[in-house]
Amino acid sequence: MSRLQHFGWFLARGFGPHGWGHPYLDWNYRWTEPALYQESARTLEQAGFDLLLIEDAPSLGSAATIDLRVRQAFGGPKLDPLLLAPYLFAATRHLGIAPTVNPAAYLPYTAARQFATLQHLSGHRLALNVVTDTGSARHFGATPPLGHDAAYDRAEEWLAGIRSLWRSWPDDALIADPARGRYADGTQLDAVPHRGEHFSFDGPLNFVPFTDGEPVIVSPGGSGRGLGFAGANSDVQLALAPLDEASITAYRAKIHAAARERGRQPEDIKILFAIQPVLVSSPEEADRIVAASAHPDDAALLRIAERQSSDLETDLTALDLDAPLDTSIFGDHVSHGSIRRLIGAHDPDTPLRRLLAAHARLGRLSDGSGFVGTAEELADRIEELGSWGNDGVLLWGDLHPVTVHRTLDELVPILRRRGILRAEYADGGLRANLQSF
Repeated sequence: MSRLQHFGWFLARGFGPHGWGHPYLDWNYRWTEPALYQESARTLEQAGFDLLLIEDAPSLGSAATIDLRVRQAFGGPKLDPLLLAPYLFAATRHLGIAPTVNPAAYLPYTAARQFATLQHLSGHRLALNVVTDTGSARHFGATPPLGHDAAYDRAEEWLAGIRSLWRSWPDDALIADPARGRYADGTQLDAVPHRGEHFSFDGPLNFVPFTDGEPVIVSPGGSGRGLGFAGANSDVQLALAPLDEASITAYRAKIHAAARERGRQPEDIKILFAIQPVLVSSPEEADRIVAASAHPDDAALLRIAERQSSDLETDLTALDLDAPLDTSIFGDHVSHGSIRRLIGAHDPDTPLRRLLAAHARLGRLSDGSGFVGTAEELADRIEELGSWGNDGVLLWGDLHPVTVHRTLDELVPILRRRGILRAEYADGGLRANLQSF
C-alpha cells in the first residue's frame, strides 16, 4: 500500500560551477549569482519537496590534490552555502534549506546567533547539515587536525553548546507586553558558562526565542561514530546504503538503536536514502545505457579516478590500475564512508581497475541493480522503499533547472497519483513538515 514519503534534493556539487562539463552550461546561467538556484528552488517547492540540502567543503584540500579538485570543478571552487540560503528563502515559502556547516569554521556563540537569525528570517525553515571534515582544519587555526572520532566529539560539544545558547531564554523570559511596558525579564536568562574540551564561551545569547522550534539538524555520517552522532542529535539522516530490503532494514535499525541509546525515539529521525537516478524515455533506452557501461575504457576509468581523487583528497590517477589499492595511502582525515564507498564489497586484493570499473557500471531500476530507468520505474522503486518502512529519499544532482526538470517533470505527477508525494505543506516551517507524517 502506498504511503507518503519525504523528499529532498541533495546538491552534491555544492555552491559551485553548475553546468560545467555538461551541454546545459550553454544555458548561460551564472553560477555565482542567485537566479539559477532560486529558479530551481521554486520548482522543488512546487513539487512538494521538504528540503534542499547543499553540500560544502570549505577547503580545496591538501596541496598535493588541489589541481585534481579544481581541474574539472569536482571539489572546488565553492562559495558559502550559508550565505546563499537567504536568497533561496526569499524565493520560496515552504521549502527547507540545509546548508552544510563545519564546527571547525564557526565559534559556537557566533554560529548560534547567525543560525537563529536565519531561522527567524526564513519562517523557521533552516536546517543545518553538520559535517566533521577535518581536512580544512589548517584554515581555521586548528593544527594538527583532529582524528575521525575526535572530530565527532568536537561536533557534539559544538552543537550542544549552540543548543544551550538557543535555550538560554526560557519561555517565560519574553514578556513583550506594551501595557506593562516590559519586553523581557532578564533575571530569567541563563548565563550558560561553557568550559569544554574544544570551546569556551558564555551566554546568554542575544536573540529572541523561536516560535516554531530550533533549526533542523541533518547529518551524513556512515561510520559507527557518525551513526552515534546521528542517533543523539539528528532530525534527518542522509543515508548512503544499498537499496535492498535487508540493507535498508539494517541501516535503519542502527540509527534507531543509536537514538534509543541517547534517550530518543526512532521516529525523532527521518532517514532519507540518497538516490542519483538516470531517467530516460523508455526501458529499451535504459537497457542500451546499462549495456554500454559494462566495459569502460581507460579514459572512462581515469575520469572516475579524478572524481574519486577529489572526494578522497588522494591522487588515485598516479596509481597502477592493475595493482590492489593500498588503503594506507588515505590520511586519517579522509572520510571512512568515502573509502568504503570506493571499495564496496570487494576484497583487499582487488585491482584498482576493478574498483573503478564497478563505479562506471550502471544498473537498472527495474531489477534493483541500479538507477537507470523510466520515471514509472523510479516511482516503483520509491514505492517499494516505502513498503519497507522508509521515511523518504534525497534525489542527488546539480541544482540546475535542466537537471531538476529532467528528473521531476514526469516523476512528480506519478508520485502524486500514487499518494507518495505530498500535495500541500503543513504550517509551522520545516520541522512541522517533517513531523506531519
